Amino acid sequence: MTSLLQLKAVHRAFGDRSVLRDVTFDVTPGRLTGFVGANGAGKTTTMRIIMGALAADSGTVTWGGAPLTRDDRRRFGYMPEERGLYPKMSVSEQLIYLGRLHGLGADAATRNVDALLDRLGLSERAGDKLEKLSLGNQQRAQIAAALVHEPDLLVLDEPFSGLDPLAVDTVLTVLREYTARGVGVLFSSHQLEVVERLCDDLVIIGEGAIRAAGSREQLRRAHALPRYEIRVDGDAGWLRDQPGVTLVDLDGAHAVFDLAAGTDDQSVLRSALDRGPVRVFRPVTPSLAEIFREVVR
Repeated sequence: MTSLLQLKAVHRAFGDRSVLRDVTFDVTPGRLTGFVGANGAGKTTTMRIIMGALAADSGTVTWGGAPLTRDDRRRFGYMPEERGLYPKMSVSEQLIYLGRLHGLGADAATRNVDALLDRLGLSERAGDKLEKLSLGNQQRAQIAAALVHEPDLLVLDEPFSGLDPLAVDTVLTVLREYTARGVGVLFSSHQLEVVERLCDDLVIIGEGAIRAAGSREQLRRAHALPRYEIRVDGDAGWLRDQPGVTLVDLDGAHAVFDLAAGTDDQSVLRSALDRGPVRVFRPVTPSLAEIFREVVR
């Protein structure tokens, strides 16, 4: 799939400290790209370079294959790490103001704000000052600010922070409406379980370098061990004596095991069936947290 945004060999240092080294990855249209890493790994610095708030020391950032310009960035929606809405202004007032700053007419800005507040569940709080909102609702307002001008790309730094599971689902529904139109979304998060559930593509950064990048399923396959789960009727302890099998976990009828190189998983299944019914037999795919720990250690 053709990339919307492409970073290639981006390097950035602050004094003698290198914070980004050869950062290379793509954001594709119509997909949610999760950007994960530990504190200080380089996520926010990368996003600031994309948005032009920082300059790269070397490397390129391109949009549709051409060098990224200021006009291109005007079509981006950005939610920075430091939240920037005005606490004393009403929610709708400042969102309309931000829409106007992006070049929307008053009527268009008002229509967009009304629609966004409705979709994000904030219509009843439209006239409230931001400081009167709960932290979760303030977060929804920040997301609305990134969306108000109908951007072509979204760059969101920790957009799900402070949101309960229902609010995460609400925001995801809105973001999926944008990806359905071909908008690319790059979002960072420390909540690995949220990223795993939401992202289509994944970029893992550690100590300023990209440690893994690709679709969620590609990374799961690439980092999968020859590990299987089985559940039978009766005790699964017989697996201890099965050639090529190393038990990882055994709990009565349920077991997780690794296979030595060259061992046929179907031979294990046949042995199980010889002993009785097999209720579950499937490969175990690694979680995002497990992949993250593997590539950043």
